[in-house]
Formats: sequence, C-alpha cells, structure tokens
Amino acid sequence: MEWRPSSYPSSSAPATPVGIRQMPKVIPLQHPPPSSSSSSLIRPRPSPFAKWLSRIQRISAMEWLELLLPCTRWIRTYKWREYLQADIMAGVTVGTMLVPQAMSYAKLAGLHPIYGLYSGFVPIFAYAIFGSSRQLAIGPVALVSLLVSNTLSSIVDSTDELYTELAILLALLVGILECVMGILRLGWLIRFISHSVISGFTTSSAIVIALSQAKYFLGYSITRSSKIIPLVKSIIAGADKFSWPPFVMGSIMLAILLTMKQLGKKQKKLRFLRVAGPLTAVILGTVFVKILHPQSISVVGGIPEGLPSFSVPTCFDYVKRLIPTALLITGVAILESVGIAKALAAKNGYEIDSNQELFGLGVANICGSFFSAYPTTVHSGSNCGISCHGSDRL
Repeated sequence: MEWRPSSYPSSSAPATPVGIRQMPKVIPLQHPPPSSSSSSLIRPRPSPFAKWLSRIQRISAMEWLELLLPCTRWIRTYKWREYLQADIMAGVTVGTMLVPQAMSYAKLAGLHPIYGLYSGFVPIFAYAIFGSSRQLAIGPVALVSLLVSNTLSSIVDSTDELYTELAILLALLVGILECVMGILRLGWLIRFISHSVISGFTTSSAIVIALSQAKYFLGYSITRSSKIIPLVKSIIAGADKFSWPPFVMGSIMLAILLTMKQLGKKQKKLRFLRVAGPLTAVILGTVFVKILHPQSISVVGGIPEGLPSFSVPTCFDYVKRLIPTALLITGVAILESVGIAKALAAKNGYEIDSNQELFGLGVANICGSFFSAYPTTVHSGSNCGISCHGSDRL
C-alpha cells in the first residue's frame, strides 16, 4: 500500500514527492532543571513566627511610633488655628462637668469623693496618648461604680480602709485584662453578645442606680443593695422620714436639666444647652447652699487638696475574688467604649482600631491605679460635650 500526503498541504511545508515516506519528527521530552524541582519539593513552608518576624521587620520607624503612641497621628495633622478654640471650649466644659459627676460616681461606688476626682485626672491623660479615638473621654461612670460597690461591699465594709485599696487594685486588674485583650486582638468577641442582653443589663443597672440614689432626693437613708426589691422595700419603709427641702431642691434641678436638654434637642442653635444643663444645675445648687446653709440638705464636705501621690496597689491576696468583676468591667468597657468610639469616628470621618482602643483603656487604668484611681471607662456625658464643641484629642 502506498502512502500519500494530504490533499491540502500546509503552505509552509514543502511538497513531498509521491513514493517517498515522510519520517515523523521526534521531539525530545524536556524535563525541568533538577535544581528547581528539588528546591520546590524541599523548600519548607515558613512558620507563623517567621511570618510574624518578617512582618515586624517591614515596619518602618514612623509606623512603630504611630503604633506605640497613637497620639502622633493627630498631632502631625492638627490644625491649630481651626481646632484650638473649639477644643479649649470643649475641655473647659467637660472638665467643669467632670468635677461634680466624678464625686457623685465615687460616692455611688462607696468611696470618698476625692477618689472620683483622682479617677478623672490621671487616666484621661494616659488615654489621650495611647488611645486611637480623637473625641473619646474617659472617667468614672455610674455602671462601673455600681459594679465596684456590689463586689467590694460583699468583701469588706465601705468604711474600712481595705475597701479603698481593693478598688484601686481592681483598676490595676481591669487595666491588665484590657491590655492583654488589645495585644491579642480579641476585640471581635463583642460580636457574640446579643443586643437584647446589652439592653437588659443597661436598663436594670439604670434602675438600680436611680433607686440607690433616691436617698439624696428623699432626704433619708435606705438600705445599700444591688437588688431592686430590697431597695424598693427600704424606700417604702422609710417614707415617714421624708424631708421636703432636699425633695424640692432636687425637683427644681431635675426640671432645669430636662428643660435644657429638650431645648437643645429641638433647636440646633441651642444644642449647647444639653451640655450646659448639668453645669447650670451645679452652679445654682452650690450658690443656694452657700448662701442659705440649709440644715436638712447634706453636702459633700471638705475635699483634700493637692494631686494624688504615686503608690503601687497592694492586697494582692484578694486577686482571685476580684477577677470575675474585672472581667465584667472589661466587657462593659468593650461594649461602651468601642461602640461610642466607632460612632464618633464615623461622625468625624476617620477610622479607629478596636484593639488599640482596648489597649489605650488598659494603659489608662493601669496608670490610674498608681495614682489612687478606681476603674474607669468611657464617660458618655463628657463625650457629649466634646462632640458638641471639640474637634480633636487636644
């Protein structure tokens, strides 16, 4: 049988005469070089530590500075002519409001009012350096004060000096936990807490706080408790000791607060009244008591002068009993601080790092514990003043 080429030969291939068999072209199989093959098989995968080390080596000096001191981010871009006047106004407003609020929260925690002032002094400076939010203000708050009171009152009486030492130690433990969670990047744990749990916890705490402070409004003492039913029973049982002067004065101050708050909500031009309400009530109440000296209205009394001295927390034998409360306060800090910080950041057009926020709060509590402060977190009333007037962390 005779082989013939195709009737449609390729234009590039030469014609093959009839009768001559074309030999097939043999293409040798080419293998990859032995070096590349062996290296691809032998090359080990980098360990997580090696990846982390290489990532650390790629960080520049400026990035290290911004990571360790987040305040350098806003200092480099701060517009002095545009922001300074508004920040001074916000700082004066918040600082003035913080004085009576911090003292009242310290009394809610079962501490002397001076420790509320200490808690509103040192931690806020530390947070301004290590926190990433530009508008967030921290200090003593009602919910944390209630948690401190409930925990420590079950261990020791509030009149004992040990009570104050344990409150300061609790601030140190809260700060360590917040720093550890920030370094380990555990801020995402907040996603597993449902909104209904947060709402119920906050509402019940507000009711307990209101009932526990009714003694200043009604003019007589009530049982110290963290449960609603015992507080209600104590209020009803002491109704025969009701005093009109503190009730009238409290009602007037409450009316001033609510009126100024509603006016600030309805009209944008008067929104400063929301911040000025507490300040106005404090000034009027102070002037009234100073001039008339009513005997039936209790006052704070003398406050020690001077700045807090440096001291290391003691009584570490009680750490195991304080750890559950420290974890709970840390959870409250995550819920309140990170949530408010993100809201303020979105409103002012920048982003924050939740883990950096936790670390900043932790450093603030640790530094505060060395200057006689009890646990602190976001102060919502102060943030209202900053959001109304302030522009940056200064």
